[in-house]
Formats: sequence, C-alpha cells, structure tokens
Amino acid sequence: MTSDRRTVLLCDCAHSMSIDVDRVRAALPDAEIGPVRTTLCRNDTEAYLSAVRAGGEVVVACTQEAPLFRELAEEAGADERVSFVNIREKAGWCADKAAAGPKMAALLAEATVAPAPAAIHTTRSEGMCLVYGRGQQALEVAQSLNGRLAVSLLMTDADGLVPPSVADVPVYRGRIVKAAGSFGAFEITVDGYAPLVPSSREAAAFVMPRDGAQSQCDVILDLSGDTALFPAPDHRDGYFRVDPNHPAAVAKAMFEITDYVGEFEKPVYVDYDADICVHSRNRIVGCTNCLDACPAGAISDMGDTISVDPGICGGCGSCSASCPTGAVSYRYPRREDLIARIQVLVSTYLAAGGTRPVLLFHDARRGAELIAAMARFGRGLPVNVLPVPLHAVTELGHDILAAAFVTGVEQMVALVDPARADEVLPLETQGTLVRSILQGLGHDADRMTILVEADPDAVETALYGLAERTPLPAAGVAAVGGKRDIGRAAIGRLHETAPQRPDVIALPDGAPYGRIVVDQDSCTLCLACVGACPMGAILDNPDKPQLRFQENACVQCGICRNTCPEDAITLEARFDFTPNALSQTVIHEEEPYACLRCGKPFGTKKTVDRIVERLQGKHWMFQSSATADLIRMCDDCRVIAQSEMGTDPFKMGERPKVRTTDDYLEARDAGKDLTVDDFLDD
Repeated sequence: MTSDRRTVLLCDCAHSMSIDVDRVRAALPDAEIGPVRTTLCRNDTEAYLSAVRAGGEVVVACTQEAPLFRELAEEAGADERVSFVNIREKAGWCADKAAAGPKMAALLAEATVAPAPAAIHTTRSEGMCLVYGRGQQALEVAQSLNGRLAVSLLMTDADGLVPPSVADVPVYRGRIVKAAGSFGAFEITVDGYAPLVPSSREAAAFVMPRDGAQSQCDVILDLSGDTALFPAPDHRDGYFRVDPNHPAAVAKAMFEITDYVGEFEKPVYVDYDADICVHSRNRIVGCTNCLDACPAGAISDMGDTISVDPGICGGCGSCSASCPTGAVSYRYPRREDLIARIQVLVSTYLAAGGTRPVLLFHDARRGAELIAAMARFGRGLPVNVLPVPLHAVTELGHDILAAAFVTGVEQMVALVDPARADEVLPLETQGTLVRSILQGLGHDADRMTILVEADPDAVETALYGLAERTPLPAAGVAAVGGKRDIGRAAIGRLHETAPQRPDVIALPDGAPYGRIVVDQDSCTLCLACVGACPMGAILDNPDKPQLRFQENACVQCGICRNTCPEDAITLEARFDFTPNALSQTVIHEEEPYACLRCGKPFGTKKTVDRIVERLQGKHWMFQSSATADLIRMCDDCRVIAQSEMGTDPFKMGERPKVRTTDDYLEARDAGKDLTVDDFLDD
C-alpha cells in the first residue's frame, strides 16, 4: 500500500439519500470508492476499520458521527489520517434527491484540496479576572468566581452593597474611562478609583478616590450594562459583556470565563507586507481602507505603515478584502487556496452533469447550522447551490469573486449572520465593484446577493427564489501571484468571454484600478508625485521634463493627489484592457528651457517664464534686466554671472595682515603705537 492512497467511504444514512456512486468515481478517479453502505456508523463499522488499517487517507462522507469515527481511528493509531465531508445536509437531504449526485461528487472532490495551515498566535492567561459591575449582584458574581480565577471587583455604583464579612475579593469603586489590549493583556484606566474601607459596617465606604489609575488583567466580565469597553465586543476574546438583568446570560458567562486560564492558540488570520502598503508616504495619508474596515480596532496607524494586533484580530477579513494592493492578506485560508477550492468544486460539479451552479458562501458555524435546519425541517439546499464554508464571509474581495465567476457560476450568495451585519459594508463595496465590471462587459450584473438572515425558512425561500440567470462561460484562471495579479487575470478572463469587449470600462470611485489625470495648465513638473507614489506607477524622465504613468501599477490610493502642491492631479477609476495599461505612457511634458549663457537645458520653459514674469521689476533683487537674466541661467552660470556683476555671494571681507616681530620693532624705532588699522589694506 502506498502512503498517497485515498479511500472514500459512502453511506446513504439508512436509505435517506440517493448516492450516484458512478458520478463519485468519475469525479475522484484516483481514489478508491467502495460500495455504498447503509449504516457505516453501526453495522458497517468493520468496513471503516478495514479502510483505516489499510493505510493512506480515509475520507468519510459523514460528519454527524465524526466523534465515533475519530475514536475508532485513534484506537487504531490512525486518527490523523481520517477526514470528513458532509454530503447529507449539504446535498443528499434535499427536495430533489435524485439530482444531488453532481453536488455530492463536487463536495467530495473539494475535500481533496489541502489548504496551507495558518500561523499560530499563542496567548497565556494567569486567570486574573476583573468583574466590572454594580451593587450586590457584582459582588456575588465576583465571590462565586473567586477560587477558580484571581478576581478583583470594580464597582460603578455601590448602592445596596452589603460589605462582605470576609475580604476574599478586593473591592474598589470607579469607572473605566479607557480600555485597551486583548485576552491575556488587557489594560484599563479608571477614574474615581477608590478602595473599600475595611471598617465599612452598614454601607460600603470608599476612600482616597483618584483619577487615571491603571491596571492590567487577563479577562474582563462586564456586568455594568453601560456602553461596551471595546468595538465589536462580541469578537474580543477574553471580554465578556453581559446584560446584568438576564440571570441566564450571566450564569453562562460565569461558566465560560472559568475556562480562560492557561495557554491558548488562535490562528494569525492576516499577514502584512509593509513594502506594498499605500497607507501613507512622508506623513501624507493615502489609503485608509483597512483602518476604516476593521470592526475590532485591531489595526493601528503607525505613520507611513499600519500594525495588526493578532491578539485582537477576530478574522473577519474585511481589511484583506478592502486592501487595494494585498499588503494585508488573509491567511485563513489563503487567497490561492480558497480559489483552488472553488475551482475544483465548480468544475467537478459541471463535469458530473450539474447545471446552473450557484455558490453559497457562509460562515462555518452559524451558516452550517442554518443549512442543517433547512435539510432536516425543510426542502434543504437547492441541488444547484454549492456551499462554501468560510471563517468569515466578509473576507471575500473582488479578486476572489471575479475568479469565482470565471469558473462558470451563474450567481453567488453571501449568507451573513445578522450579528455581524455591521461588518458588511466592505463586502458590499467589493460586490458593487464586481457588478460594475460585469455590467461594463455586457453581462447581467445582478448576480451577487448579500443575504443577512438567521431564519432558515427565510434563507430557504431566498435560495429557491433566485431568478434564473445565464451562466457565465467557464474559463480557467491561475491563482498565482498577489491580489492584483489574480484580480487582473480574473477580470481579463471575464473580458475574453464577455458579450461586449470594450477597451476600457468605468469603475466606481474608490476602485483599486485606474489612472491619474493631470491638469496641464496647473502642473509645473515639480515631480513631487513621482517621489510620493508608493507603487512606482508615476515616473519621470531623467533626460527631459516629462511625467510618465503606468496604469496597471496604480492602485488609486490618492497619495499623489494629496501630495501635489498645485492640486493638479485627479483620480479616474477604470479598467484598461489594452496593452497600454502595461507600459509607460507620457501624461505630461513641457519644452525644456535652455540656459541663457551656456545653452544647457534646465527646468521647463513655462516655469522659468512664469517666475520671470512674477519677479522682474517686482522684487528688489530683480529690478534690472541683468538681474532678471539670472533666473534664465542654470545653477553654474548664475553663480558666475553674479560674481562678474560684483555681487559675488561668496566674497568675504579682507583678512588682516599677520603681525610679526619686525612690525613691532619698526614701530618702536619710529616711536609709533600699532593699531588694527595698520594691518588692513587701503
């Protein structure tokens, strides 16, 4: 047996599904496909164990009984070689069971794509817990957690508090005015900070209040009922914000927070490459997309660059989707891995006889629950709807969406949990960009739906109610290179198969493709834009006054526009499909000015003439024609001419003669006292 052996085990779950094993074999020609079992998790477990003992990878087309199968594999010492694919809720349990074969084949083929693992961020918590609340309830919660966690209590209001007879929990009064950090390293600033007086009898008394007190903790249980201490509080690990008026929610939070002790690992969701970041140059800000998109406040402005805190980042991916260059890039999964999954999923579905493919992007947890509910209590997913689970749907950028359309899908649906509805704007922006591209190419542009819904019946109704569209022609695109490489390649493939093939299409403002337009009358060719452009899209010509531009390198960050002292630059979002976008083109040039004295070109004629016009006869230094001619000379000739005019700027005063012994002897013989004037020339 070879180590690359792959065995796929199929089960129709007590005849509740119809599995077309021939389609599966055709989709996975390199895999061993056994006969369809009926109760693989019960009467047919020996078939499973035989496959595990035979070696190689084992793929089980069932996820419900995964714990049982893992336990059996662990006993056989092969648990790391077993994986699971859900073909039941995602395909088999649907209104048209007989037509689900192509989707089952596609789901099993997709499972063969192994994504690269993400890096790991490790956090350690010592269990230092801050309970932040008011009254007797907060004290009782703190006392209940004490022993499992190292608890401190900070009270916003001590009304009704009965001072504890045993000071097992430190009690303070104050209000948090600033909170920062992440799980394992929270930092708070408290105003009105005051400790409880030990001698408090009938009512709690606090002494020596002060503002600006600072402290650290690992976890926070916020029972204050006030505004959350952090943006996107539900996604901030280690921060539990609970309505104090809901006892069940408080009890759940108390149960969960006690597990937050020890060492924890989480994926590093994004990578950052400062070399291609277009946030700022020389403190002139251009792109702020990631800063604007991040709901958790995990991204900080560091001047010309940004910084991503992996402890705060919750992996929504909006920063990666919005980044015009790919400087912030999603890694859970990587862009190329996700596109590879989509390509295998759709191509296998079409090859197996499927029609009108629709991609359903959903988050792996909540979306999977809705799909399961539809399968159990409704009609299930339509047979042409191919689910693509993601950590966060908001990670989708226009490059991924365009590459998905290239595979030949009819349309796409992004299913978003209403709890994350406030994070949808970047996804909507990316969808609008893709729609404008499709519309510019003559396609039906209404092919992407963002569905913010948590009701399985409503989701089912929406999916079955999708209007039929003409599927886009299937074409391949290599997911190679960075974000812009993949995006341009995918858009180019859409152009090749489009009903209309214009050379240029207009895009909405803010799109990461386009050109700059230079006002010829205002531009002085100072070349400040050349030095500011972080992508090298704007270039000069060392031999002549000339401004060049390469459109495929421009990301429309706006740094050049914000840098230009003459306000001569505007941005034009568009996509140029012609080879001109790949080459340098002259966008502004002027006649060079020849030095009045030596004939060497310097500056531009328009600039020199403008300076002469503004200064000759109007400034005390340029009252005569001779002094005005200095402006018309190069640097070298200007210095020479000034010297010849007797206004040598480098001329210094006369140096005094050196006094010698002979000078003093002569003066003595002449009966004369020496002074400084005696050593200066006439």
